[in-house]
Amino acid sequence: MKLLYSNILPLGTTEGQDTFIDCFNEQIAKSDRVEIAVGYVSRAALEELDLLVEKHNISSICLTIGMYFIEGMPEGSYNCALKLNRKWKEAGIGEIRIVKAFKYHGKLYCFYHEGKPFSAIIGSANLGAIKMEASNRRQYEISSFTDDSAECRKIAEFIERLKEENCSSNIAYIKGMSLIRELNTSLSGIDTVTQLPPTAVQLYEKHKTGVSFVLPLKVPAYDERHMDDGKHYTKSNINVCYAAPRSKRKSRDWYETQLTVSKEITRTAGYPEKNKAFFVVTDDGYWFKAHTTSDGNKQFSAVGDELILGRWIKGRLAAAGLVTPVNDTQADTDRKGMITKEMLREYGCDSLVLSKTDQKALDEDGSELDVWMLSFETTALNE
Repeated sequence: MKLLYSNILPLGTTEGQDTFIDCFNEQIAKSDRVEIAVGYVSRAALEELDLLVEKHNISSICLTIGMYFIEGMPEGSYNCALKLNRKWKEAGIGEIRIVKAFKYHGKLYCFYHEGKPFSAIIGSANLGAIKMEASNRRQYEISSFTDDSAECRKIAEFIERLKEENCSSNIAYIKGMSLIRELNTSLSGIDTVTQLPPTAVQLYEKHKTGVSFVLPLKVPAYDERHMDDGKHYTKSNINVCYAAPRSKRKSRDWYETQLTVSKEITRTAGYPEKNKAFFVVTDDGYWFKAHTTSDGNKQFSAVGDELILGRWIKGRLAAAGLVTPVNDTQADTDRKGMITKEMLREYGCDSLVLSKTDQKALDEDGSELDVWMLSFETTALNE
């Protein structure tokens, strides 16, 4: 038996000891099949595992995750795991499973070659230990490595039992597991945006009136993302960042959004008056000033910063692991950063719902402004 440490500080390693990452990388490099059963994962670790599977041409891989079905799974990790599971299934090399019958908190890693398990790691290190991040850099885990054939066989047999249908299922077929929304940090540090505690959001929820408007997000399907015919929203609304730049030297900001609202909605009684500011409280606890502008009152946006609404919407999709923010939209020729129907479907939201409350709040000049609630929801309007 050899002890492994996920972090060499502050104790360091002594002779005969090694770090978890070094040992894991060494063993997977010798393998053609890998079986893993852990309690928790991280998005970064899932991405790292996928890279290692490709790098070492692993022909069979199964990751079983044990704690989330009952506790709920962070949406970023869930969406990443779902994509990885789909990739491995389509390639015919493996899958990701979720333990559903109970909370499984063990951490087992079993390495195979030519059909036989030749080594294994058992201990306290979840999958996150294969990728150092700020969140786990000061976290200390200890595990043991074995290449004893009898011990490896027992560990392999236990992992196989976890994979039985009475214990776990493929993640694509899991129903009833709650998702934990990730924190959208895209609005952090914006002077005109304030974050409210959940109790404040709940209070405004109680003061909603019957005046409410559904604002559908118009986006293309993934296969339509290059159809620049003016009918598929590839260069307008939430994807206006892919329109022609205002300057040849500078691309449009990926967060730029121009939400255009139909006349059917803007002409409905109670819709916010043109150029009359109001405060918005979002369903995830952000507070900023908004207004409606342009001809026919068709543009809905935040006051003073055309990126705020995009940071709120796209930031949530990015936090969920469904899209990666693009630094240079002109360079994104494959339009991987374009928001699509598939992304919204996976997130479970396709529209904004703007609801008036009976509350008012003081603006900087002392005037009273109406307070509206803005939520990101799913409707049948985009189907």
